[in-house]
Amino acid sequence: MTTLPPLLGHPVRRPTPDDHLPVLAVLDRWWGGLGGEEGSRQRALLLPKLMFQHFSSSSFLVTADERIVAFLIGFLSPSRPAESYIHFVGVDPAERGKGLGAALYERFFAYSRENGRSVVRAITSPVNKDSHAFHTRMGFVTEPGPKEFEGLPVQPDYDGPGLDRLSFRKDL
Repeated sequence: MTTLPPLLGHPVRRPTPDDHLPVLAVLDRWWGGLGGEEGSRQRALLLPKLMFQHFSSSSFLVTADERIVAFLIGFLSPSRPAESYIHFVGVDPAERGKGLGAALYERFFAYSRENGRSVVRAITSPVNKDSHAFHTRMGFVTEPGPKEFEGLPVQPDYDGPGLDRLSFRKDL
């Protein structure tokens, strides 16, 4: 396990494949069981074990008293050498509003810059207003899309039929 400088007093390390199931377990709790069993399955599909096997060097896991309190799974794009991508982020509801999510993003921005990247991308569901507000506060812009949802530009069918997404871009 690679230990990194702490964030807001919390230990930080690179995730390992052994963290996959513990992270999935906190997701259900942190998302308040949203969507029931189907919601849990959808979250698991968005965060397969391969993310913990192949993208650990660009991802972060934050703990407190040996429990997971936050994580960021991201990677440097192999197809777009100027870009990096934040794939999935979670913060324990008890830790939200303390700057931990922003600190994780800043750490990823620094990692991206160190690796010659000048653009960071991310997506979210159009119904996730908190995520949209957070990304906007972090300096992301919502990219134009051919469709709108409650005044926001949407990329239709981004993750498959009927799975529209907001697409974000941040220039570093």
